[in-house]
Formats: sequence, structure tokens, C-alpha cells
Amino acid sequence: MLKEFKTFIAQGNVLDLAVGVIIGGAFGKIVTSLVDDLIMPIINLVTNGGVTGGIVLREKMLDAAGKEVPAIIINYGGFLSTILNFLIIAWVIFLVVKVANKAKVTDK
Repeated sequence: MLKEFKTFIAQGNVLDLAVGVIIGGAFGKIVTSLVDDLIMPIINLVTNGGVTGGIVLREKMLDAAGKEVPAIIINYGGFLSTILNFLIIAWVIFLVVKVANKAKVTDK
């Protein structure tokens, strides 16, 4: 069983997948930084800070025992940031697949 596992791991597809997952994770972090550190501040500057906030449903308060109850906020800024991350990654994957498909067609 150990020998079969070693053969499985040594196959090219598994190694390619592992490299792809590692590079994909790193690329995801780069895109997150791009959106959070470069794009969102510009959007907030243009919208006068209207995108980073959220809608406060309930302010923080004290309960009957005097314990602080946290505020409830709909954080639409974080949601917008996540959508931008997804769209950028999806666009790059689309471009990579398009280039790969074009390369396959010219090989024939």
C-alpha cells in the first residue's frame, strides 16, 4: 500500500495539482492585498468613506446584568471587498484558460 501511495504521489498530475494549489493560495493573498490595500482606499476616497462602513442594526449596549452586548452591524464594505477579490481571480482564471485553449488549438 505504501508503494502504491508513493507511485500515486509521484505522478505528474498530483504534483501539478499541488503546485497549482500553493500558487493559487499565494495569488489569492496577493489579490486580497490588492483589493484591501490599494483598490478599497481609492473607492473610499471617491465615496468619502461610504464603502468601508456598515449599517448599524443595534448599537453596543449593556444588558440587565451590566455586561456589554456587542453592536450588530451589516458590514457591506467587507462584502464588497470579497466580491472584488472573486471577480479579479475569476477574470485571471478566465484569461489563463483562454490562453491555454488557444495554445491547444495551435498545437494541432
